[in-house]
Amino acid sequence: MKYIISFLIRFVPRKYLQLVSGIGLKFLGLFYRGNNVECPISGKTYRKFLPYGRIHPRENALCPDSQSLERHRLMWLFLKEKTDFFQAPLKVLHIAPEVCFIHRFENLKNLQEYITADLESPLAKVKMDIHQMPFEDNHFDVVFCNHVMEHVDDDLQAMREIRRVLKPTGWAIIQSPMDLSLATTYEDKTITSPQEREKAFGQNDHVRMYGCDYAQRLSLAGFRVVEDEYVKQLPPEKVKRYALPADEIIYHCFKN
Repeated sequence: MKYIISFLIRFVPRKYLQLVSGIGLKFLGLFYRGNNVECPISGKTYRKFLPYGRIHPRENALCPDSQSLERHRLMWLFLKEKTDFFQAPLKVLHIAPEVCFIHRFENLKNLQEYITADLESPLAKVKMDIHQMPFEDNHFDVVFCNHVMEHVDDDLQAMREIRRVLKPTGWAIIQSPMDLSLATTYEDKTITSPQEREKAFGQNDHVRMYGCDYAQRLSLAGFRVVEDEYVKQLPPEKVKRYALPADEIIYHCFKN
């Protein structure tokens, strides 16, 4: 199973797979029934989650029902336990929206506005270039932008655009793949072939690999950044139950 999933996600972008794979994954989930792990987003329980990953698939990663991965389940818990996202009247921009969140966020009564946006994703309602977003200054209370910055030509410009559209009291969660063995972000614009990019950056459509200076890069765009190690504050049994990423840092970014 893990090799089939690995093959599919190496050659079909996740944003398109999310659009068509829901029924198939739920069918596979019938064979994973049990009560060892739980998705906090859907509330469904399984013997284990499905494997997921391009080159070296991770075991116990993908929820068949919600299509959440480890990082999505962590973000959901973070939003519930450490923010007012599910209670406050908010205007929200969701860049490169994940299928595990879209309909659930759309159904939240407290959100005054929920806009999904992306350059290519069929899941997004607004087509836009993150380098120059078609939104006015100081409009949104919250922006989500996960696993996007490693794809864009000018990440600092994209970060500045997110800050521009946030209200003075607004905040964003901006996550990216990282290699914590790197002191500084590695990028090389001369690397252009998909094969070489996969070798250098971990994926054939990535243009950089972030290192331990990721928060500093966000700060250069004007954010006040809180590097929240929320997952390390949780009981080990909860981390295991929800199959959370043990070392994920949540980059909670504030405009002021």
